[in-house]
Amino acid sequence: MENKQSTNTLMMIRPVQFRFNEQTAVNNYYQKAIEGLSASETQLKAAEEFDHFVDKLRSKKINVIVVEDTPDPSTPDSIFPNNWVSFHEDGKVGLYPMYAPNRRLERRPDILEKLQSKEGLKISEIIDFSHYEAEDRFLEGTGSMILDRPNKLVYIAISLRTDEKVLDEFCDKFGYKAIKFTANQTVDGKRLPIYHTNVMMCIANDFAILCANSIDDKKGRKTVIESLHNSGKEVIEISEEQKHHFAGNMLQVNGTDGKPYLVMSAAAHQSLSEEQVKRIEKYCEIISSSLDTIEALGGGSARCMMAEVFLPKA
Repeated sequence: MENKQSTNTLMMIRPVQFRFNEQTAVNNYYQKAIEGLSASETQLKAAEEFDHFVDKLRSKKINVIVVEDTPDPSTPDSIFPNNWVSFHEDGKVGLYPMYAPNRRLERRPDILEKLQSKEGLKISEIIDFSHYEAEDRFLEGTGSMILDRPNKLVYIAISLRTDEKVLDEFCDKFGYKAIKFTANQTVDGKRLPIYHTNVMMCIANDFAILCANSIDDKKGRKTVIESLHNSGKEVIEISEEQKHHFAGNMLQVNGTDGKPYLVMSAAAHQSLSEEQVKRIEKYCEIISSSLDTIEALGGGSARCMMAEVFLPKA
């Protein structure tokens, strides 16, 4: 049973060879190449942004378990661990099927061993969905799925990286009910599916951030908003323009003193209106950090970098 929506413990992967990943760029329209930046400069900038971000989180008493990435095999997106793994209060761990072949190499059993031996955490069961890669079916963890843990609801925008069959098995194994919809964005004048649900919505204890305009189907939009209201959340809407600045890619976490925070990038924070900030700060303080290089080349932001750890102590 999952009782808590937010945790005070995060696992983050420090990059060793961060770079633009061509394999994910085919349907992640947030990725942009940065001209004139060498491989070593790219890695240096990403590592600096990562370290600064971790320092900010730790200064607020958030427990961050930093795992160093390995240079071999080459995993340019390893900085986004929330896509391949999820950790749950009952000791269960989910491992997920990934769209890009080079992202499949991010699933590291040694990390799970370390969490048990070094951090004293208990893993009771590993539920591995990665065999679906052989069928070209993908479900990229809490990038694809926005979990409302206490209410056992999963909000999910169906896309190439978010397959209904795998989702149904997740719901069966973890005891969730799915609220499915399609979320789109405009790319070269066409409405195309958003690759990960976590770029357009975030669920916190008492509120939700939602880019409602990306749900073109009015009925689907109404279903999502009603479900959020029915589970006691204030819905704070963001625009499609704000979503492009990763204003949907946020995560609520707690300090070890129990104080809640909403974590986002500096770009996301700057895109918010005064009124939106006020509505968020009614519930919790905002932590933001500059992630410009990581956002441009990786096409992901603050939320993607944090794998929430809910595992019990052994």
